[in-house]
Formats: sequence, C-alpha cells, structure tokens
Amino acid sequence: MSGLFGDVFPAGAAVASGAIGTGLLNAAAGDGAASGGTVRAPRLRLLVGGVVVQGVTEAFVAANNHYAADRFTISIALGADPVATASFWGGQDFFLIDLQAGFAPATSPLGATAWVSLIQGAVDSVQIDALRQTVFLQGRDLTAVFIESRIQQSFANQTASDIATTLAANHNLQAVVTPTTTPVGRYYNNEHDRITLDQFSRATTKWNLLVWLAEREGFDVFVQGTTLYFQPPTQTSLPALTLSANPDSAGGANAIDIVMERALTLAGDIAVTVKSWSSRQGSAFTQTVTASGVSGLASQGARPQSYVFVRPNLTPDEALRYATAKLQELTLHERVVIARLPGELMLTPRDMIAITGTGTAFDQLYYIDTIERDIRFDGGFTERIRAKNTSPGRQFTPPGNLVIGTTTP
Repeated sequence: MSGLFGDVFPAGAAVASGAIGTGLLNAAAGDGAASGGTVRAPRLRLLVGGVVVQGVTEAFVAANNHYAADRFTISIALGADPVATASFWGGQDFFLIDLQAGFAPATSPLGATAWVSLIQGAVDSVQIDALRQTVFLQGRDLTAVFIESRIQQSFANQTASDIATTLAANHNLQAVVTPTTTPVGRYYNNEHDRITLDQFSRATTKWNLLVWLAEREGFDVFVQGTTLYFQPPTQTSLPALTLSANPDSAGGANAIDIVMERALTLAGDIAVTVKSWSSRQGSAFTQTVTASGVSGLASQGARPQSYVFVRPNLTPDEALRYATAKLQELTLHERVVIARLPGELMLTPRDMIAITGTGTAFDQLYYIDTIERDIRFDGGFTERIRAKNTSPGRQFTPPGNLVIGTTTP
C-alpha cells in the first residue's frame, strides 16, 4: 500500500464542518460520516525516480515564501516494497522523489485518487532504523540544485531574465520568466560585475545570484515542482482561504487552533535608511522612508525603530525602491497568526488568507509565510499556516529630500 489514512473529527468539533469562505476545506473533505462527524480519506504516495514506493507511513512538508528551499521528511516501513529494501536505500547516492497526496472518493475509498504533488526534490539524508525496520528520508525541493551550484561564469551582457532562463535550462528545469530589459552590467554602472566577478565566482551560488537579481528587479523567485519562476510578486487582495474563530457563525469555527501575536516594537514608527555611493562619480547619498505606527508609543517618548542598510552603487531611485521594499517587509511582521487546521491541498505560500470572528483588530487579511503539512498513519492529515501583515491604516512616508555627500578619493 502507498499509504492509507483516515481522519475522523467528532461531531461538534470545531473542524467538523470544514466550512471556509472559499470552500477549500469542503472540497477536500469527503461526504461520508462516521460517529456523526465528517470522515476524510487522505492518501499518500511516494515516487522515487518515477516509480511508486510502497510502505509510506508518515510525511511532513514545509513550504515557505522567503527565498528558501521547501523541505520534506518521509517515513517508510521496510518490508512493504520488495524493491525498496534496506540495501536499496543504503546503497545509492541519489534519490529524486515526488511526494503526492490526495483524497479518495467517499463512495470508493479504495478507488482512484486525484494526486496532487506536495513537493519534488532530492533526498539529502537517509536514516535506517535496523531494529524498527524503518527508513527516514530528509531533503529539499529543486531549489537545492541552485543552492548547491557555484557560479562559473560572468553574465554582464545578459538581462536578469536571460540569466534565470539560462540557469533553469542548465538544470533541465522549465522556466516561467517575465522578460526584463536592463543588462546586468548596468546594475554596476558599467564598471564591474560585483556579484559574478570571475575571480570571486566560486564563492557565489546560483541561488544567491537569482535572489540578488530578483531583488534588483523587484521580482519574486522560487521553484515549484520542476519549474523555476522569476516574475513580479503576485498581486491579489482576495483571500484563498478564510478561517473563522467564531463557533456561533453560520459555518462555525473551521480551524483547530488560531493563535495571534503582535510585535509592539514594530507597531510604532519605523524608519528605514539606505546608504549608497557611486564609485564612478565619487558621491554618496542616503534615502529614508518612514511608516507611522501607534501614537501611544510616541507619546511615551519611544523613539522610532531605525534600520540602516548599506548597499553600494545604487542610483537614488534604486535606493528609494530598496528602502521602501525593506520597510514593507519589516512592517509585515507586526501581526502574525498561526493556524492549525485539517489538511488541504490547494493553498500555496504565495496566497493570502483572512481571519474572521475573533472580534479584534486581528480580523483582516494576511500574507502566508509558511505552510506545514503533516500526514501520518496514526494522526490523519493536519496543516499549520503561519501568516503575517501590518495593521490596516498604517501610513508610509517617502523621503522629503535626498541627502547627498561627497566621498573621499
């Protein structure tokens, strides 16, 4: 068996209805019932090199939205698969996996399942428990191929989109890339290749280069399945999932836990300053942007939280964009919600969720930061979401003037 699991939530439990604003959990749940509750039949399947491996008993997948590789952990019982023995796992140097999940139809619990890939990637470590006859796999998604690869060339005459397309092709990955027009050499005022300079190339990974290029273009970069995405961030104001904390609402509470946090140090005034200089023109300048926060903190004599970033060879416009991006990034950590709910297969870390029914200022939209899915034989299918956002109504103020100085030759 590739893994058969069932979740049974008792009648009256907060998660029983599976009702959310967009109906995602309803779509994930089956229609059958046992003990008066909603019964779901999640299934788990592992492919290694495209071949199904039997005996999977547990899987954990963590997906994120912050320029890092997604991670997985898989437990497999030995003896269920005649090929995937202890010798198989202990004698090979490379395993490419595709971990999939799905929900069996309520009318045919042993029938066909529509599989959804949770993660595709390479195994980083194999652990074999000889006495308990269990194998544990740990690894990352295909972002790892860029993280583990050093730059071997300069790309001064190419655009950022050209580089992203080339690097994806080097690793036999598909690419969804939004075209850019600025040659990389112009990022350095046609003077030098700061990050891809040949003599330092072996100290820079391909992933570092992709992230750096994405930041300069105001892009997002990530790997999903076997595709590299290099494109502007997804702009949406609609939640893909609505979680209610009110058991008396029409659909009832539909999460197991909703924990809310607020960083009061980020709730006050924040100032971000970017310092840069032009080696070519011999001048330095600063750009500062601010965000207003809770007036009560200022009345108590609290000074604004100040963050300073030093980045060479930026133009004033680039420094302003960088400062604005950093300010927005910092303020997003003011309000954080952590929700645990019945597992579903449709959300991604680039979606938004909404929290309702708390009766507090936490009832608003949030940007997903991480999604952790846990499927196990003895615990069913659960999911943990961490999401963040600033308070509504926060005011962002651009710099009133540009501060320019002269560097010493």
